[in-house]
Amino acid sequence: MRYLIVGAGIFGAVFANEAAKRGNLVTVIEKRSHIAGNIYTKNVDNIQVHQYGAHIFHTSNKKIWNYVNQFAEFNRYTNSPVANYKGELYNLPFNMNTFNKMWGVTTPAEAQAKINEQRQEMAGKKPENLEEQAISLIGRDVYEKLVKGYTEKQWGQKATELPAFIIRRLPVRLTFDNNYFNDAYQGIPIGGYTQIVEQLLDNKLIDVHTDTDFFTDKDQYLKDYDKVIFTGMIDQFFDYQLGELQYRSLRFETEELNVDNYQGNAVVNYTDAETPYTRIIEHKHFEFGKGDKNKTIITREYPQTWHRGDEPYYPVNNSANNALYKKYQALAATEPKVIFGGRLGQYRYYNMDQTIMAALKAVGKEFGE
Repeated sequence: MRYLIVGAGIFGAVFANEAAKRGNLVTVIEKRSHIAGNIYTKNVDNIQVHQYGAHIFHTSNKKIWNYVNQFAEFNRYTNSPVANYKGELYNLPFNMNTFNKMWGVTTPAEAQAKINEQRQEMAGKKPENLEEQAISLIGRDVYEKLVKGYTEKQWGQKATELPAFIIRRLPVRLTFDNNYFNDAYQGIPIGGYTQIVEQLLDNKLIDVHTDTDFFTDKDQYLKDYDKVIFTGMIDQFFDYQLGELQYRSLRFETEELNVDNYQGNAVVNYTDAETPYTRIIEHKHFEFGKGDKNKTIITREYPQTWHRGDEPYYPVNNSANNALYKKYQALAATEPKVIFGGRLGQYRYYNMDQTIMAALKAVGKEFGE
């Protein structure tokens, strides 16, 4: 079988690897000038720079953890972001360190009592928007300082205009644990993520072409290959004929600084409304300060409204978009040669482990395993 993989991100690379292992001929095309999609990392000053924002691998699925460890050795990095609200620093996720700084409480019982007191503002009322939902979960103080400004920047809308279901729950821990994730396995690949995709695509049956846009010759590609695995935007594949799905885009400002340590943490979120970016990433801290002395690389991350031609980073999974996606899914069912995969092809916010799981599921379905 001749397979065309559109997109050299993690979904496409996993599928390509598995298809080639089964003796199939695979061509991978990628419109960017490099492989690895949004997990692409690049060595600058002996620092692995995450070119498209912070990516921390985490999973509770031992099978997926073992799978990805075939291609890289992972360090013991633990995601412990810090929130900066107008110069006040708070630990995330919301935990005893956060509540002690916010209210001066020192025991879990005191923290829970304060949270319960603040939640009374919404007592008996059904939350009708994101603001009310957040207050009903955590109270006004934490919402105003650590949720409101960050969320409004992330979505480009007022919290009172966003639906309540966006925040179904907020992580609240009555312990002094700053580990953001609850997953059993977590880390950053030593030497960056790009090597993982390089190894996945390292097979004599796989032919990779970068700087190649599927849409310049879509009909010919569909004619020439037995199967196409498409990891781009599903609505673009169908020429937006049912309308545009919504995406959020991002803009990154990366700079090299002649200091050894800029902010003391890999990720600092800026949760006030006045700061235009949502966070600053200091890349060397993902590998415990590794890199050239007196050099560091930081990236400011600015969420943006997506327009055609912009890079779509994640879907906006509200009820209207999800309903439209279901219509595109029905169209996709009329394309038996095409498998739609990844965040954009399946219009779903996937973490990396979920992307790998989805790719392996598609492999199992394709090859009857």
